Amino acid sequence: MSNSHPLRPYTAVGEIDHVHILSDHVGVLMNGEEYSDVTFIVEKKRFPAHRVILAARCQYFRALLYGGMRESQPEAEIPLHDTTAEAFTMLLKYIYTGRATLRDEKEEVLLDFLSLAHKYGFPELEDSTSEYLCTILNIQNVCMTYDVANLYSLPKLTCMCFIFMDRNAQEVLSSEGFLSLSKPALLSIVLRDSFAAPEKDIFQALMNWCKHNPKESHAEIMKAVRLPLMSLTELLNVVRPSGLLSPDAILDAIKVRSESRDMDLNYRGMLIPGENIATMKYGAQVVKGELKSALLDGDTQNYDLDHGFSRHPIDDDCRSGIEIKLGQPSIINHIRILLWDRDSRSYSYYIEVSMDELDWIRVIDHSKYLCRSWQKLYFPARVCRYIRIVGTHNTVNKVFHIVAFECMFTNKTFTLDRGLIVPTENVATVADCASVIEGVSRSRNALLNGDTKNYDWDSGYTCHQLGSGAIVVQLAQPYMIGSIHSIFSALRSLYHLVD
Repeated sequence: MSNSHPLRPYTAVGEIDHVHILSDHVGVLMNGEEYSDVTFIVEKKRFPAHRVILAARCQYFRALLYGGMRESQPEAEIPLHDTTAEAFTMLLKYIYTGRATLRDEKEEVLLDFLSLAHKYGFPELEDSTSEYLCTILNIQNVCMTYDVANLYSLPKLTCMCFIFMDRNAQEVLSSEGFLSLSKPALLSIVLRDSFAAPEKDIFQALMNWCKHNPKESHAEIMKAVRLPLMSLTELLNVVRPSGLLSPDAILDAIKVRSESRDMDLNYRGMLIPGENIATMKYGAQVVKGELKSALLDGDTQNYDLDHGFSRHPIDDDCRSGIEIKLGQPSIINHIRILLWDRDSRSYSYYIEVSMDELDWIRVIDHSKYLCRSWQKLYFPARVCRYIRIVGTHNTVNKVFHIVAFECMFTNKTFTLDRGLIVPTENVATVADCASVIEGVSRSRNALLNGDTKNYDWDSGYTCHQLGSGAIVVQLAQPYMIGSIHSIFSALRSLYHLVD
């Protein structure tokens, strides 16, 4: 028997689902004078409606039409002044049918529609409209979209607007929509470290905004400009003639610029969460080190004694190193590197970041630890343009080898204690590149394979003679650990956050 009959489908045995028919029948009543008992006036246009349907679908209208609100008296006509006729038409269609068509509407209408969904308490409609707006962001509409998202605290839409504006900062500053931003929205945009347009362009855009919004406090707006990031020429020839900042503010900026370490300045940088930016796609390149081409090619499988890695000689004064230049100043807090690991050797190293190759800040210091294979490194977020990896020790020879390098910004929560990761899960695993370097076993790394069931007198365990030797596990990198769990002779090490 065919299941294509219009009165089907069944959602379960003995259940009938004709919701689409109900929607069609109730939808016929929309904008019809028949049976209507209330009329809304929007932009001089009349919208006949049915109190009971509105009240059943919306708590706001229930209070308006049947509750204790002032407007709840049974007037035949109710004027609405906070919306447009186009947006209210869309809302009525949604109330009567549960449907709305967004793709053919202008952005202004969609934003009015979103405002109505928020005001009248339709969270599912609010979410769906926000998701659609995320897909149509462009230079012309992103500012007014963000203004609404910020006003109504819509996190997903706000985040997508931020990402779009960060990646198109200079174009956003030049758009007409930028001049129409509300002051709170404007400040929340330009105060972000990831809004990485040149400071001169930000200053000029804010100056234009002040001219377009003369009633707002210009002093508060101008505090968002990071004057020390501007050159002396820009401060004297662009900022000073504007009259928007005092001579003392300009002199203070010059002093900060001249006396501060470069890395201490409050730089702006590109932010692309969760994506490796040390790639040719983003303009990254290896500027120092031997065999540069292998480091950023993304190949973490094909390497041996002769190829597939970059290197530098290890000298006593650490003048050598491998240096990566990012395509533009970027915000990072996570680096992954693969140390050459085709044998049992270990390395020591440290990592520094810089904006100008003169002033370096050390973000990772593993110069006193033995490390091997993949290194998963975290540190407080910093804006940088250059990253330098300096090997200080190799247990086999005087050369530092690195197979792969990645850097990014991660939203993953991490805890540091004296610069070391405090893991919240077991890191003594083969997947985390841990290895057994002392002990006897019939199978390599049986101690770390996670199997606590399948072992007997012949296999599945690691041992050493009492009074002689030991069982030694080397983790891939140093961690700050709080406990070790063992099960009989088959050990499983579990490291967790220290209370």
